[in-house]
Amino acid sequence: MDGPRGNSRQTLFVWGANSYGQLGLDHKQDVLLPQALKEFAGSPKTLRNVAGGGGHSAVITDAGELFLCGQNKNGQLGLNHIEDVLHFTLCSSLAGFPVVQVACGWDFTIILTESGHVLSCGSNSFGQLGVPYTPRGCSVPQKIESLKDKVVNIAAGLRHALVATENGSVFQWGTGMVSHAKRSCQGKMIPSFLRAKEPCKVTGFENIQMKNVTSGSYHAASLTAEGELYVWGSNKHKQLVSKDDFLLNPQKIEPHYFLGEKVRRVWNGWTHMVAQTGRQCFSWGWNEHGMCGNGTEANICSPEPVSALTSGKLFLIGCGAGHSMACCYFSS
Repeated sequence: MDGPRGNSRQTLFVWGANSYGQLGLDHKQDVLLPQALKEFAGSPKTLRNVAGGGGHSAVITDAGELFLCGQNKNGQLGLNHIEDVLHFTLCSSLAGFPVVQVACGWDFTIILTESGHVLSCGSNSFGQLGVPYTPRGCSVPQKIESLKDKVVNIAAGLRHALVATENGSVFQWGTGMVSHAKRSCQGKMIPSFLRAKEPCKVTGFENIQMKNVTSGSYHAASLTAEGELYVWGSNKHKQLVSKDDFLLNPQKIEPHYFLGEKVRRVWNGWTHMVAQTGRQCFSWGWNEHGMCGNGTEANICSPEPVSALTSGKLFLIGCGAGHSMACCYFSS
């Protein structure tokens, strides 16, 4: 999360589905209008990162503290028990290990520490924890020992996860994409990184330096330091800008789709994508609920500028399953 600094104070607002207490409001009723969380209302602590999963939520403060709440039947909150939690609770097992990023899958959590180590907790039924495989979940964050290089960025899909390392490599694990790949690519060899239950290097980036990763439900993306965007996985709603139903290997989205500008940042919804260049915001993919922001509900097969955001300075974007959010500064 990037936002204003200085003497400003942040307040965390929450709304929407709350069946497991994932809004942190001490109840399980859905909330139709944004409500401020008392723990973070006017708090001097800066919120560094927020993330939401299938039924759980996570927040990181500038001090590196990780707070979680919501569904916990698989131990995805990392609190050493499996009871749902109705308010944001500190993950005390990480004391002394400042957290810089958190990513939430459907029923698991991936955690990146300041030292570049990655930990995971929750369900492991698809190998999404990246540890020696066991179908049992884990209720305490455990280090993924096989990741030897320093990690700088993490992402979680529905039942898979991926990381970018300091040396520019990308690793993926979790078998959540495999069934889609097999249906769409019958007779073709499925790459090892789509079938792995422990971190496996994503092929196709051998001579390319990747700087970050992001993921939708069944697709993934990675951005190079030079602003080139690569995508792979399910293309059911043409969110990968390809004619193929599934991309087994990373494929670059050509720069002309972004009017020749370099991509600075990218975000993924369930099946749509949003990218920011130096001057514009682009969106594409599934658009049934209008989350691509072009005023229609028709799917968009290639990046289109979001005209409503062209006059402001964009500093924060978020994507959900069927919605998008953007925070901008506008000149007075």
